[in-house]
Amino acid sequence: MTKTPDQGRRGFWLKHLHRWHWISSALCLIGMMLFAVTGITLNHAGSIEAKPRVTTQRATLPTDLTALLEAPPPAGSTALPGAVADWIGRTLAVDTAGHDAEWSADEVYVPLPRPGGDAWLSIDRAGGEIEYERTDRGWISYLNDLHKGRNTGAAWSWFIDLFAGACLVFCVTGLFLLHLHAGNRPTTWPVVGLGLVMPLLLAVLFIH
Repeated sequence: MTKTPDQGRRGFWLKHLHRWHWISSALCLIGMMLFAVTGITLNHAGSIEAKPRVTTQRATLPTDLTALLEAPPPAGSTALPGAVADWIGRTLAVDTAGHDAEWSADEVYVPLPRPGGDAWLSIDRAGGEIEYERTDRGWISYLNDLHKGRNTGAAWSWFIDLFAGACLVFCVTGLFLLHLHAGNRPTTWPVVGLGLVMPLLLAVLFIH
């Protein structure tokens, strides 16, 4: 049987839409599961008990490195001097290189926020005493912060953007596939409409 032009166009679009639909769904699968699970944990964050674990370390900078902190940082830079950051990395296994620091008359304070917790490091400018504190709030808090992109860095931010783009491809190709199959499935658009009306009604009636 010879295909009509309409059948040929339909077959073309079905083939390509199915291809992009399954490719985007494969790319999104693990990310969508992660974001769905963390959506639940974020929605019930008040009911999920967290037991923060606090770790503290102390050390003292050598005299020659302490002297590097007596002068203010160069104009346009607030990070610790490279030699000081390297020594802290070797001694305390704490990465402070490139992190902005807050300089006061008495101390240098380095905030080190991280997903799932917090951390900071303080150095006495006169004596070189270092105090480092790290707070770990557990895996659920860590995954929740990944969901929000909180303190996750540029690489994770790029991943979220690419993941969102793949989700859009998945949804848009799904919408066109629904359109192509709707003729044989009369409940297609009522179900799609229900998916729109339900959150809209909830927002109008119960969110103030």
